[in-house]
Amino acid sequence: MHEVKLSDGIVTLSPLRPDDVEAHLAGEDELLVRWLNGGPATREGVEAYFRHCREQWDTAGPLRAFGIRKGADEILVGTIDLRFAGEGLAPGQVNVAYGLYPSWRGRGLATRAVLLAVPYAASEGGAEAVIQVEPENPASAAVARRAGFAPGKPTRRKDGTRFDWYIRDLHAAAR
Repeated sequence: MHEVKLSDGIVTLSPLRPDDVEAHLAGEDELLVRWLNGGPATREGVEAYFRHCREQWDTAGPLRAFGIRKGADEILVGTIDLRFAGEGLAPGQVNVAYGLYPSWRGRGLATRAVLLAVPYAASEGGAEAVIQVEPENPASAAVARRAGFAPGKPTRRKDGTRFDWYIRDLHAAAR
């Protein structure tokens, strides 16, 4: 597995590992299901997704999934994904998606994770980072604003779901 470790001394990002499955399952709540996962997780589904994430790292695929870790013992407190290709993204745009487990919310950890991920996305060839937020999710929009993202154009997915876009120039972030 590609060893990437990004840290600001409080939060550490590193690729998701098979031994993260239990903590991820224990941390899932209705907000993660609604805003990020699209449905309740199963052990088999999470294990398959984490294997896919590892394969993406190994093959330099368009998905880079990190565990958000806290403290010296690097407790898994959530996840952050960078997608270098996807629905509605132009070449050079990188989608940033994040979620924290309930007991870790409201401490600024998601903002720290985004601030660590942005320069990494720039170093991997991204030109612009995009955070897509459903209008009913003000906490995620607040993370985007705190991390220096500016409001962009709202979009609708093929299924009709509306997303407010928040955008950040990665060339400026790399400096």
